[in-house]
Amino acid sequence: MSEMTQTVTGATQPQSDDASRITARDLRSVFWRSFTLQGSWNYERQQHMGYAFAMSPALKRIYQDPTELGRALQRHLVLFNTTPHLSTFIFGLSIAMEEENQRNPEFNEESINAIKTSLMGPLAGIGDSIFWGSLKVIAAGMGIYFAQQGSLLGPILALLVYNLPHLLCRWYGLKLGYRAGTTWLMRIYQSGLMDRVTYIASIVGLMVVGAMTASMIDITTPLSFTAGQTTMKAQEFIDKILPSLLPLLFTLGMYKLIRKGVNITGSC
Repeated sequence: MSEMTQTVTGATQPQSDDASRITARDLRSVFWRSFTLQGSWNYERQQHMGYAFAMSPALKRIYQDPTELGRALQRHLVLFNTTPHLSTFIFGLSIAMEEENQRNPEFNEESINAIKTSLMGPLAGIGDSIFWGSLKVIAAGMGIYFAQQGSLLGPILALLVYNLPHLLCRWYGLKLGYRAGTTWLMRIYQSGLMDRVTYIASIVGLMVVGAMTASMIDITTPLSFTAGQTTMKAQEFIDKILPSLLPLLFTLGMYKLIRKGVNITGSC
């Protein structure tokens, strides 16, 4: 995990004289491919395959060298998970940062994943609340009301109420992320804030990983101790000291095995 906290060294002003290679067609390709974000979802890295697949048209445009293209694709095969509806904002930022990485030899490519990790949690919280928690219920309620009256407008209205905001957020989120990302990179380079931004993003990313460890890994111990008439469960004692201690130890153990090159997936 120490790699995530490395800061940018020797950052300089980006070489803005190079024109952007990304075209409107590339952005449209990323937009349509973003609908496959949940494809090949797995418990190890979740949406990583869909993310790399959606990014590939832009990466192929940015990196002409096959070796650099392979490194860029590999860079996006890390753990990623957020609400699909708002994911395109992160796609746009990633594209802008990949462009800067290709132009500027002193750009720290680790900041690309640091920004991704720091944003996926907050956007997931916003997106889940809006789309899964509110808009889906509203659309379903309106659709059910008309469907109970025998009107064909029911399912049509439900699809429109839900998907119009969804599609608008997905498309304009991509454009906003890309345009804001390009402007944002220029400003923070000129102000010398890239080191601090990457450091803060790394801290937020580690907080997200820690929260996911505590919420998604369920490991407990059934051990108990009896002293006279009193029985104390080991898990209750551990939770009083540090809740989710066992998931934390398990995660650190798995991370150490991965660093040693041990195959923890069980596949050949």
